[in-house]
Amino acid sequence: METGKSFRIGGLEIRLPIVQGGMGVGISLANLASAVANEGGIGVISSVGIGMLEEYGGGGGSKANIEGLRAELRKARDMTAGVIGVNIMAALSDFGKMLKTALQEQADIIFVGAGLMLKIPEEIDLSFLEKARSKIAPIVSSDRAAKIIFNYWDKHYGHIPDAIVVEGPLAGGHLGFKRTALDDPAITLENILAGVKNVISEFEAKYKKKIPIIAGGGIHDGGDIANILSKGADAAQMGTRFVATEECDASPAFKQSYIDSRPEDIVIIKSPVGLPGRAINCDYLKEVAMGHRKPINCRWKCLHGCDYHTAPYCIARALTNAQQGHLEEGFAFCGANAHKITGLLKVKELIAGLKQEFEAALEKILPGETGS
Repeated sequence: METGKSFRIGGLEIRLPIVQGGMGVGISLANLASAVANEGGIGVISSVGIGMLEEYGGGGGSKANIEGLRAELRKARDMTAGVIGVNIMAALSDFGKMLKTALQEQADIIFVGAGLMLKIPEEIDLSFLEKARSKIAPIVSSDRAAKIIFNYWDKHYGHIPDAIVVEGPLAGGHLGFKRTALDDPAITLENILAGVKNVISEFEAKYKKKIPIIAGGGIHDGGDIANILSKGADAAQMGTRFVATEECDASPAFKQSYIDSRPEDIVIIKSPVGLPGRAINCDYLKEVAMGHRKPINCRWKCLHGCDYHTAPYCIARALTNAQQGHLEEGFAFCGANAHKITGLLKVKELIAGLKQEFEAALEKILPGETGS
């Protein structure tokens, strides 16, 4: 997998076609991201709620978020010479400030999800964005979203994103689908990927450059990677699988919740921000489902679309509690295949196994391609 299946995002070469998905709050920070980058993939730091973590005072707010992101990026740079990305939610109230921070710190690639990245935030000058070292990759769940973003950038900036991530309905965390769409057998990662490829081809021709497509959502093993690459993706995004690693920045209790989960434990919830999300069921979520409200004293107003006056709980606080091991006061987001995880591995061990599975699967899909 490592030699012949590398891919490029502009002038940036990635040896391994694996992107570690950004996972907040505090699940993927410098420790996990650098470990993945050291193995040749793209390691991704999640900026979401980073200022709520204890090492940055736990107070939240834009200043703490900026300081936290800056510190984690610099820490990662000290731990790896590999490719480091940042995941930023467009729905964040301080999205522009976080994007500017990632650009200033020269993150190799910035992934933008949870909303369409259309208008460039006022904190950022377009010329600065164009000259920045960082690549930009929006995250979409449909060809329609991809077309809207690329058309907007083309029309208003004469510039388009450097790559794109396609997330299917089996992904973890907040999902870019209506609840009813999650049960539609026609809505699959493979089908969405095909539609996005058609959209992107038009802009590749116009701008005379390759726009890599990274596909994720339910990618669990090397066979899944081989399958999605055979369908035209340039790389696979994996989040859930990296949680049960020694280097993951989550607490041991958080990781254990993945190892202990069963298929029936993986549920779809309605997030306070108005989106469906996939998580591991627990007493906290059961109480919320029964109508119990958790007291909220919101000082941060971190997300657009979250009305803390009516929200049953603070999702940022719940996720932070879970990250720190206080699962009685929070819950763990996860992908649809979390229940397949059976134990803790080092990132190096996980990726070695993925490579072996990939080669075995690729020989069945494309005979003669092993060793590439």
